[in-house]
Amino acid sequence: MKKSPVLYLPKWLTLFLFFTMAAAHAGENEIRQSMQNKFPNIGKLEHIVKTPYAGLYEIVVDDQLLYTDAQGQYLFDGSVIDVKNRRNVTEERRRQLFAIEFDKLPLDLAIKKVKGNGKRKLAYFTDPNCGYCKRLEKELAKINDVTLYLFLYPILQGSDEIARNVYCAKDPVKAWDDLMLGGIAPAHALCNSQIDKVMASGNKYRVAGTPNLIFGDGMQVPGYLPAEELEKRLNGVGKK
Repeated sequence: MKKSPVLYLPKWLTLFLFFTMAAAHAGENEIRQSMQNKFPNIGKLEHIVKTPYAGLYEIVVDDQLLYTDAQGQYLFDGSVIDVKNRRNVTEERRRQLFAIEFDKLPLDLAIKKVKGNGKRKLAYFTDPNCGYCKRLEKELAKINDVTLYLFLYPILQGSDEIARNVYCAKDPVKAWDDLMLGGIAPAHALCNSQIDKVMASGNKYRVAGTPNLIFGDGMQVPGYLPAEELEKRLNGVGKK
C-alpha cells in the first residue's frame, strides 16, 4: 500500500501557528474569566469569537450581541459599521447568530394568508396598536406570491382584546385586513385564541418589539421594511 506523503512545515511556520492559536485561545479564556468575575450571574458564555476588525471579540450575553476587548475589561453595546462598503456588520451578524429554523416556528398558532402561488414564506409578530405594523401591512399589500404567517403579539396597552377579536373572528384574515388597512375594528368574539402560547413563543425567540419579521431562511429582522426591501429579502437578494 502506498503511504501518504508526510507534510513537514518549516520550524518558523510551526511556531507561528502555535503561538497564533495559543494567543487566540488565551484571549477567549481571559474574556470568559473577566466576565464571570465581574458578572457572577452571567451564566455560561457559549459564544466568544474574535472579529476581523479592531481587535474586538463578539460575545452573546443574555441574548444580546456585544463586543469586548481581548482582556474582557470593556463592553461595547452598539453597531459596527463597515464604512467602505456601507454595511452594518453587527446587524448582519445578529441575524446570522439568532436565525430561526422557519419550519420549527409554531405555525399552527398563526393566522395564515396565502397570496398568489404562496411559494415564498414570511412570518411576523405583530400588534394591532403598533403604528409600524400598520405601515408594514400597507407594504405587504404590494407583495404577491407569498404565504404570510401572522403571529398576533399584543404587547401594547389595549391590544389584548383587539387581538383576541381578530383571532376569534369567522374570517381572521379579513378581520385583520379590515382593521389594519381599513381602520374597521373587529366585532367582539370569544374562542380559545391561544394568544398566550404566541406570547410564550415570542419570548422564546427573543421578540422584543413589533413588527418582527422572520423570513423563510430563518433570518430575523426587527422592524418595518418597505415593499422593495421585502421583495429583495423574500428572493434571497443581498443577504450575507
